[in-house]
Amino acid sequence: MDEIYRLVPDFGGFVVKANSEGQPGPQAYGRSHADGANMLADALAPHGGIVMWRAFVYSAEDATDRHKQAYNEFVPLDGSFRENVMVQVKNGPIDFQPREPAHPIFGAMPETPLMMEFQITQEYLGQGTHLVYLAPMWKEVLDFDTDGKGTTVANALSNSQLAAQNSQLLTGIAGVANIGNDINWTGYHFGQANWFAFGRLAWDSDLSSAKIAEEWLRMTFSNDEKFVKTLKKLMLNSHETCVNYMTPLGLHHLMATGHHYGPGPWVSDLSRPEWNPTYYHRADSLGVGFDRTATGSNAVEQYAPPMREVFSSRKHCPKKYLLWFHHVGWNEKLASGKTLWEELCQRYNQGAAEVVTMRRTWQTLEKEVDKQRFHEVDMMLQIQEKEAKWWRDACLTYFQTFSKMEIPKDLEPPAHDLEFYKKLDYPYAPGH
Repeated sequence: MDEIYRLVPDFGGFVVKANSEGQPGPQAYGRSHADGANMLADALAPHGGIVMWRAFVYSAEDATDRHKQAYNEFVPLDGSFRENVMVQVKNGPIDFQPREPAHPIFGAMPETPLMMEFQITQEYLGQGTHLVYLAPMWKEVLDFDTDGKGTTVANALSNSQLAAQNSQLLTGIAGVANIGNDINWTGYHFGQANWFAFGRLAWDSDLSSAKIAEEWLRMTFSNDEKFVKTLKKLMLNSHETCVNYMTPLGLHHLMATGHHYGPGPWVSDLSRPEWNPTYYHRADSLGVGFDRTATGSNAVEQYAPPMREVFSSRKHCPKKYLLWFHHVGWNEKLASGKTLWEELCQRYNQGAAEVVTMRRTWQTLEKEVDKQRFHEVDMMLQIQEKEAKWWRDACLTYFQTFSKMEIPKDLEPPAHDLEFYKKLDYPYAPGH
């Protein structure tokens, strides 16, 4: 480190990923994450450097529930990290899925500075071709009540309890960036909105998604009130739309495992259990969903009692997390009055239909946008429209093999059989 600082006097420190996804780390030597982080922190401290130690860990050795591993490994180490160490935690306990409940580590390590890790690039949200405004998703996490008493994730990130003892306390927020070598930096024009929103929320988590969207629209496209109002509504609804056509009602990790782009809920033959989508949705003849209550993996135990009780209750669990925490019967009636199967079909169809509406809305604004950007966005929305239907049809066709139930007659049925979708790696590549 002395040599590095002689050559690079303003060297900041290290971001470390260890003992994750089969890669080595301190545990390979009989040490803990704190031992590894502190070793580096001690070498950096004389120079003012810091360590950002990622909590993204999971291994094949404990395949009971990947949701639980990071909490189990890090929370017992609370208070044992050096002052120049921050533990960097992903927004949810799995891996940047279209929707996840907030990571249970937030609020559970009051003696350790925590960093948030968001993903600005849309790895599991259509990557560079889907219009998905991410501020609502990030706000859902930042505003999450960690203890049932109003202590939000944003409060946990400010480390107010530690700040009273240490005026030099580290705080931070990280984002996996979506900028590249495109002329417009992010490839998709609306990808810029997510980069902008991340920066705004990093410095002021109280800002609303609507305010940030309006700021970006006015600076990027137009100050026309009708234009701003129309596109702001489209942007604010876009995340929920994406969740509906990909992973509604708390489903997660349904993507094709090779490229993380299209649907692959049938994948079950990978060497590690937790790499397979079937590990997460647990579909069978009775129902679908991962039981994380006391009768299952008991991952709910990692949340503070008030939230634990909410998530454990079939009645009170928010519908958006239902299949994340519960295995629900296909014929079970939900609060909407529909059976789970009917609700699942309705959500998938709603998501696909809303993308059609998004494109039609954009087309009404042709005269308000320069020709090049109008056609580029319209092209992307055309791709998103096809792929939303691909997600809907592939997932419903697959889950129907378990439910043995018909798609409700008022909804659009899948166009092909399951074998067609299994062979369809990516339908819109050149040559298809």
